[in-house]
Amino acid sequence: MRYVECVLIPDEGGLHPTEQQLADDADVTVKLLHNINLLGDDTIVTLYKLSGDETRVREILDDSSDVITHNTTCAGDDVLAYIHFEPNETVYQLLKVLQEYELVLDTPLVYTTLGGLSVRLIGKQKTIREAIPAVPKNVRIKLEQTGEYVPTADRFFAQLTSRQQDTLVKAVEVGYYDVPRQATHEDIARELDLTGGTVGEHLRKIESKIFTQISP
Repeated sequence: MRYVECVLIPDEGGLHPTEQQLADDADVTVKLLHNINLLGDDTIVTLYKLSGDETRVREILDDSSDVITHNTTCAGDDVLAYIHFEPNETVYQLLKVLQEYELVLDTPLVYTTLGGLSVRLIGKQKTIREAIPAVPKNVRIKLEQTGEYVPTADRFFAQLTSRQQDTLVKAVEVGYYDVPRQATHEDIARELDLTGGTVGEHLRKIESKIFTQISP
């Protein structure tokens, strides 16, 4: 099984108007696209990870004529947004390419600081090569790397909330995962200005996510 990692760089206006409205807002940052599915009626459901003002996110989605339904929830410092919307031609064609060439998106997809979308596609080498020219003409592709596909740690890390990421990084730094262990929950808590109980809760959730994904 092969993969190709690339950055999709849309023309001015982004991949989709609603997504661009979120990206352009000063109170919202689009961080990850956890999932995207083309439904049988040619509408799309997505799950975004954003940061910023949840109320502002809801206002933008309420005002978008393309959004059919949406639901948001806070997850630590982040906002998760489930959005069911009408795709524009660009998004529709991109998803049809995935279907036609039987490719898999390795989620989450990560947004770059310059407005691109970092994507990892998984499939047969021949079909990946054939799919690239089928991408809509208004989307440029910057190829990053290719090789044999294996799950990577950065994908696990990207699925954590911002607070969980901070806690995990600090836990490694102070030696919590050393053998023998060099730090306690309280040591990590002092570094992050949290309580030991909160640190323990974050670490249990992190470990649950990781172990669930790597266990057979």
